[in-house]
Amino acid sequence: MNSYLSRIQESKHLNAFIDIYSEEALQRATELDNRQKQGIPKGKLFGVVIGIKDVICYKNHKLTAASRILEGFQSLFSATAIERLLAEDAIIIGSLNCDEFAMGSSNEHSAYGKVLNALDEERVPGGSSGGSAVAVQADLCMVSLGSDTGGSVRQPADFCGIVGLKPTYGRISRHGLIAYASSFDQIGMFSKNVADAALLLEVMAGEDEFDSTVSSEPVDEYSKQLIAETPIRFTYFPESLEHPSLDPEIKEATYLLIDELKEKGHIVEPTGFDYLDFIVPAYYVLTTAEASSNLSRYDGVKYGARTTDKSLDLAGFYEANRSEGFGKEVKRRIMLGNFVLSSGYYEAYFSQAQKVRRLILKKTDEVFHQYDILLMPTVPTPAFKFGEKSNNPVDMFLGDLYTVYANLAGIPAISIPLAKHKNGMPFGIQLMSDTFNEALLLQAANRISFMKIAAHA
Repeated sequence: MNSYLSRIQESKHLNAFIDIYSEEALQRATELDNRQKQGIPKGKLFGVVIGIKDVICYKNHKLTAASRILEGFQSLFSATAIERLLAEDAIIIGSLNCDEFAMGSSNEHSAYGKVLNALDEERVPGGSSGGSAVAVQADLCMVSLGSDTGGSVRQPADFCGIVGLKPTYGRISRHGLIAYASSFDQIGMFSKNVADAALLLEVMAGEDEFDSTVSSEPVDEYSKQLIAETPIRFTYFPESLEHPSLDPEIKEATYLLIDELKEKGHIVEPTGFDYLDFIVPAYYVLTTAEASSNLSRYDGVKYGARTTDKSLDLAGFYEANRSEGFGKEVKRRIMLGNFVLSSGYYEAYFSQAQKVRRLILKKTDEVFHQYDILLMPTVPTPAFKFGEKSNNPVDMFLGDLYTVYANLAGIPAISIPLAKHKNGMPFGIQLMSDTFNEALLLQAANRISFMKIAAHA
């Protein structure tokens, strides 16, 4: 435990952590050691050091969503996912920095400052779960939790050269996860390998009386089912690989992987997809609409920061609290959400986006009726430099081109490292499967991971 705490101190400039639970983590480690000496059976995560994104509740610990509007707030309860980790003897070492209220793709939108990519400190770590990705990347903890609304686990995993898993919507309880867009949000995890992600999923997944959207589907022993015995049926969207935004090196590496999979005896076939350019607009219409509703509860009245201006009337008081408390990106998305829900534009935007989502669900059903795994780049480019896209929100949003599909469809997706770009940064490949078929998804990811390891041995 001391080695992790030392590395965290040595790497403070990366700004991955918002809060470090040093004394508590040491005490927890001592307690687990004593229990082991007494012969008490160990949990599945005995002694595993975990960091948690600052949007996940941990009782009696600071919870801010990386926002000024929640300054000074402490959580009154623990998320179901956290309780299940602790029940299996995990050690939680601290809360991790992120884009404010999980809104962002670069971790430049935190009230606590940006997180640096440990591989190149001039480049972003990805977002919104940038702190969670860097904490694993830089060995500041063994594994970490993030949240994924449109790629916020998979994109930073890609940028940092690690594994990032977003389970099926409803596979892990959202009880205790601060809501951004409730029909999209899902707790996900970061790790150095597929096996660790599988074990975390196995521990956290399952029914929860506190979350009406969680699934009652049985939870597999994912960590014991990582070996695929038969060839896998892969497919890909040619439109995704021929899209003008895709970096040529990522495109080439993806086609090389397709050829390797075929050589290994797997089926890999193209499937046409006509909705690629509609995905990002539909996603941002729907998520900002949900965000404008979810974030209305943060007003500086019952908890969190509030304005010091005593001259304001009630309406001005609310306005000042939210104007001062929320950052620029959060305010942009709240205003966009209010716009698309307004009476004059509801049919033109929100209703049309819902129709696109239904078309995507229908297409997804067709794809997985015929194939096991959908293969796609995780992100169009490797990690970009700080400030490169800050003044162009549309360009930033388009970086989510390949990740938002899984959230719109509610299917599980994982990003695993694939290759290294000529600029020295890693990039990954994204795999998706049918709903609640994480076992097959993890098998496919594990098989490709070992293919890559063997190729570099």
